[in-house]
Amino acid sequence: MIKDILFDVSSEIVLVTGVCGQLGLEYARAFLARGAKVVGLDVRSSSGVDLLCLKYPDSFLFSNSDVTDKFSLQGAFEQVVSKFGTPTVLINNAAIDSPPSAPPEENGPFEDYPEHSWDKVIDINLKGVFLCCQVFGAAMAKAGRGSIINVSSIYGVVSPDQNLYEYRRQRGEVFYKPVAYSASKSGILNLTRYLAVYWAKKNVRVNSLTIAGVFNNQEQAFLDAYCARIPMGRMANKNEYNGSVLFLASTASQYMTGANLVIDGGWTVI
Repeated sequence: MIKDILFDVSSEIVLVTGVCGQLGLEYARAFLARGAKVVGLDVRSSSGVDLLCLKYPDSFLFSNSDVTDKFSLQGAFEQVVSKFGTPTVLINNAAIDSPPSAPPEENGPFEDYPEHSWDKVIDINLKGVFLCCQVFGAAMAKAGRGSIINVSSIYGVVSPDQNLYEYRRQRGEVFYKPVAYSASKSGILNLTRYLAVYWAKKNVRVNSLTIAGVFNNQEQAFLDAYCARIPMGRMANKNEYNGSVLFLASTASQYMTGANLVIDGGWTVI
């Protein structure tokens, strides 16, 4: 019997930004369960991260870091090198969006969208990826090995479907999916392509992962509208992107760089 090592990540040192989020925690768990060393970056800890620290004291490290602050990221890099060595995988997962409960001006008409809201979203979602690639990607290039996975969104590929929120407008609210999230996620796609070419000869692969919405107990009216729009008829479960990041981190994708892997239940094909 041939031992399949294509998806083996047990020798990897993996950084996950936004580790306290719903998906960041899932990515960390997936790699830890397969023997990798994992460093989770976030601006604050969480109960889920605390549990990982207890369960994997020798293979998990939490770093209180801000992806918008290069000095903070350089400090995190020193922590990683001290404990595990130079990172080999970077998952740029940290991102924010205006939640449905945000102030009315953030979810109002495009013409009134606040400049400070734009700046905050672009700062974290796009500048944060840029800075993490500068700090951690540069180290990978120097070491001659690495895989960077930049998490994008269906709304970086196609425009948000504002019809999903018609139910809110029908009940008297003024609600539109804001512009900054889409702009930031589309920017990730070409940043990925740029770095894929720039670091190709350094053996650092850079790919983007475009994902769709994840079930998180959203209100039923939204779920009904969303699931009616998506070909597979449901939102993703929180663990259903783990396979894609494991693939992009492993030798199974060793000839893949500058690509955009779309895992979206069919959203962007119609």
